[in-house]
Amino acid sequence: MAEVFKLGIAANNNQPITEVDSIEVLANKGIIGDRHFHDFNDPYNQISLIESENIDEYNIKFGLNIPYINFRRNVITKGIKLNDLIEKKLKIGNVELKAIELCRPCRHLTEMLDQKNIIKEFMRKGGLRCQILSSSKINIGDKIEVVNI
Repeated sequence: MAEVFKLGIAANNNQPITEVDSIEVLANKGIIGDRHFHDFNDPYNQISLIESENIDEYNIKFGLNIPYINFRRNVITKGIKLNDLIEKKLKIGNVELKAIELCRPCRHLTEMLDQKNIIKEFMRKGGLRCQILSSSKINIGDKIEVVNI
């Protein structure tokens, strides 16, 4: 079963991500309290997801123990392949999202984690950017389902 494994937000850019038990999201605006929350928010900046399995694979491959939350995505998932979901609608708990594009790793993530190989290793494993279609809360353990296939 696909579910929310971890959640995180950061109030300001370039700050560490804070792990939380739940997040409140507003349609087309973002996550309340997160650095990317805006009244007229670009859909590409509203919420991001990443697979815990990709982080596990990276940590095992390089003998590291980088916490999931340090990969700077809002929702860490378990049990779902995110790459196949572009242009599909998802439901996480009571929140509906539209998967927009793959979330590519960036130089900033490389610097934050002090790992020079992040861009190469996460090129197609960096998660998803999504547009928030409905307002509600997302909690750790919430079920994730694909609404349309």
